[in-house]
Amino acid sequence: MSQDDQQDVKQYADVVSVKTSGTESNYTFSVEVSSPDLGCQQYADWWEVLTEDGRLLYRRILAHSHVNEQPFVRSGGKVKIGKDELVIVRVHMSNTGYGRDGQKGSVFSGFKKILLEEDFAKNLEKADPQPSGCAF
Repeated sequence: MSQDDQQDVKQYADVVSVKTSGTESNYTFSVEVSSPDLGCQQYADWWEVLTEDGRLLYRRILAHSHVNEQPFVRSGGKVKIGKDELVIVRVHMSNTGYGRDGQKGSVFSGFKKILLEEDFAKNLEKADPQPSGCAF
């Protein structure tokens, strides 16, 4: 692993896996996240589901760091999509923002790791909902 890759690992979180359950237009996503949490000064503060063109469909706020729970899974939804609709799932870090690793797929076909463009839907960083703080 290069020094740049090691630095990237320390700064950004990754979506490890995505599982879904539910019915059409009412899906729950269970997202496994690996993040370099250090406490409230650096933690994964949300994961989100987006359309392929970068429109926010759902955001799951993570209210605290997961220093001693890595990787971790958190569920959220109702995500209003069809079973064949392709979506992207990515995670955000409180201090460094979005990394480039995500997962792309559909409820029907499952999800696979992808590398996102550096500026993909960067404008969503300020979109609501936003975390109201970090519990610990």
